[in-house]
Amino acid sequence: MVRLTDLSLPLEHTADALRAAVRSRLAISSAQLVRMEIFRRGVDARKRSAILFVYTVDCEVLDEAKVLDRLKTDRRVSVAPDVGYKFVARAPATLALTARPVVIGMGPAGLFAALILAQSGFRPIVLERGKAVRERTKDTFKMWREGVLDPESNTQFGEGGAGTFSDGKLYSQIKDPKHYGRKVLREFVDAGAPDEILYVSKPHIGTFRLVGMVEKMRANILALGGEVRFSSRVEDFEFEPINDGAARTQRVRAVLLASGERIATNHVVLAVGHSARDMFETLHSRGVFIEPKAFSIGFRIEHPQSLVDACRFGEQAANPLLGAADYKLVHHAKNGRSVYTFCMCPGGTVVAATSENERVVTNGMSQYSRSERNANAGIVVGITPEVDFPDGPLAGIALQRELESRAFELGGRNYFAPGQRVGDFLARRASTSFGSVIPSYTPGVHPCDLSTALPKFAIDAIREAIPAFAQQIKNFDLADAVLTGVESRTSSPLRITRLDADLQSLNTLGLFPTGEGAGYAGGILSAAVDGIKVAEAVALSTLASIPVHSL
Repeated sequence: MVRLTDLSLPLEHTADALRAAVRSRLAISSAQLVRMEIFRRGVDARKRSAILFVYTVDCEVLDEAKVLDRLKTDRRVSVAPDVGYKFVARAPATLALTARPVVIGMGPAGLFAALILAQSGFRPIVLERGKAVRERTKDTFKMWREGVLDPESNTQFGEGGAGTFSDGKLYSQIKDPKHYGRKVLREFVDAGAPDEILYVSKPHIGTFRLVGMVEKMRANILALGGEVRFSSRVEDFEFEPINDGAARTQRVRAVLLASGERIATNHVVLAVGHSARDMFETLHSRGVFIEPKAFSIGFRIEHPQSLVDACRFGEQAANPLLGAADYKLVHHAKNGRSVYTFCMCPGGTVVAATSENERVVTNGMSQYSRSERNANAGIVVGITPEVDFPDGPLAGIALQRELESRAFELGGRNYFAPGQRVGDFLARRASTSFGSVIPSYTPGVHPCDLSTALPKFAIDAIREAIPAFAQQIKNFDLADAVLTGVESRTSSPLRITRLDADLQSLNTLGLFPTGEGAGYAGGILSAAVDGIKVAEAVALSTLASIPVHSL
């Protein structure tokens, strides 16, 4: 296959026009072009009066070697890489696994770790503290509509993980030389996602589609011999002391469920997500090495989606070929803090994302259509353990809880979120009502003064950043735009450190931390990719521990 990059065409072009562009670039006849497949399609909106689609296309041609040789000086033409997934290990068909690998958590990292292990014949046991995705959705909507929280089944906990109630973004900036991301996208398409996620530059799915996809992937794991248990919270571990002269001082022997059940295992995939605070406390008390990690705190900001579309696309705003526009902004404040927009959700809503009683947390969500009136994004400030929470590996959690409890108080102690008009926030006065931009957060938003919702350095930095962002997005400082607090779970505040060589815990053999909760991912795609990497490491470790005569 031959790969062509940087093929630019107008928005309103036909399939024949793309095919003609391919032939022109390769200087071949129609008969020589056997077939073609879009690998990537992006948008070039640098000139709003002439917005273009930019393609990467893989094609099969006659006399491929001659074509490549003739165009060897053209950097836009090359051999298409093999992006198919290659399993690194498979369990022998005759092998009886008396200690099957256990996967804790069924967010993207756990889901893909379990899927790869199942596809490789290792029959994993998946333990999810929350409920199956449809039951979980009902519990989550009850929180959003009525302010009734189930601490074990909510926006954070349950099948599909926190990414289920998000924009369903499927892109990342991680390095992926083995094309694991392609494996993730193909599995999603097989589970019901639209084919376009394989080629659009910023693919997304949305909550409603994710629900059905997660169910199909679970069915695949079960059909391959895996086991999935819901409402199965792991409460503790059994570790056996070891002294092998290396950094590892203990090894996994079993997981202990809150129900009292003990499951023996030598391999545990820890994919618990960034909100499993009780799990982090248990691991810390059991001597598993954990270190604090930088994260960010801030608010959600909402504007009319039409404002963002007009700024990004000009006359092409609302063109269905382009969809809802997004943005990504960064500002370095005078006090030394960095402010940036995070998890931007075009045409979406701000959602209640707490998992603990009497705390308020915000996040953003979009459906596949991205058709809601408002755009929202986190507007957050980076913080570090060295400066902002220096009191040990769990200090970041303590800070998050403090901010979330304060938000609960400011919102009226009923799971309403505290909110403020941007004009009032910049003018340093409390809001008493909202204007043309109606907050989308449910069960409700209480207008107030957000200046005490975050540390002073964060408030000062955000106040400086909003007018600066208006230089890039016209009217970003719109007086009626809305800030809603607090955005505190941007990423895990800690890392369960692992060795690069085998992806096991720094000091606990058989424990494989993965995904966002372990501090090794940020978002659906990167978490899923990390889950695949860990699954491969588990498979290789399992095979290495089996006596040769058993294979």
